[in-house]
Amino acid sequence: MAEVTIKNSPNLESPVIPNLLTGETKIQFRCHKEIKCFNACCSNIDITLTPYDIIRLKNRLDLDSSTFLKDFTIPFEFEKDGIAGVKLMPVESGTACRFMVDEGCSVYEDRPTACRYYPVGLVSMRKQDEYTDTSSYARVEEDHCLGHQEERQLTINEYRQEQGVEEYDEYARGWRQLILKKKSSGATIGKPTKTSRRLFFMTCYDIDRFRIFVASEGFQNSFDVAEERMAKALTDDVELMQFGFDLMKQVLFGEESIGLKPGILDERIEKERQKEEARRQQVESCGNSADREPVDL
Repeated sequence: MAEVTIKNSPNLESPVIPNLLTGETKIQFRCHKEIKCFNACCSNIDITLTPYDIIRLKNRLDLDSSTFLKDFTIPFEFEKDGIAGVKLMPVESGTACRFMVDEGCSVYEDRPTACRYYPVGLVSMRKQDEYTDTSSYARVEEDHCLGHQEERQLTINEYRQEQGVEEYDEYARGWRQLILKKKSSGATIGKPTKTSRRLFFMTCYDIDRFRIFVASEGFQNSFDVAEERMAKALTDDVELMQFGFDLMKQVLFGEESIGLKPGILDERIEKERQKEEARRQQVESCGNSADREPVDL
């Protein structure tokens, strides 16, 4: 059994051609300012943002991540009561991209992964008994797009390199693996708690707030992180993002990706034992009270 997710397509319903393609598959496509449909694909967006997309865009706009999320994104759930993603918010009362101008994309150098891939969709698949994912591709053909009629052929790999998407894929890999593993694990690990869902959102998307969390005394006293790695994480967004992916492996799946300081695990186990004992005593107390109360039939 494999979990299949088609990502980075503006619309996953009709335009995606279901045949899976490889990086060596040739496509015919070219987009340029003189083409009649220029900017049409930006007029009706449905763009899921990766954590690296958010870092690039919030830095481009000189915003902290919390402000960017509030002003430019819409959250959604990948599955009911599950971990969340974020989509780029369109213009008010419309469907067009807020970064679209007559000349094209106003943030072109830092445009999201989905925009770089178009008209190709990335298909990530993960077998249930494996952690790593494999990637294939799918064609996205929309009626308005005339780029497919341009006389230029190149492989998908050549197109990915041309669009600068390889770096984006590499930096989003840890995030994709978390989502795919959670979806394919299903009931075997249960639904994430509200706390773990909030931590996932902060860790993956609200990177500046996550930095404050990692720098806190409570975190520093609990986790055993090499000094060099911690210094890099606290000063570099991408390093912190990758560190966060490792932390979420531990939180969501119990993988020992980041060590705890000596005594911390014993302390947590003792706290859980005390909580369980308190719950047991409360149940017994309620039971004894019920025995003494008269019952009206």
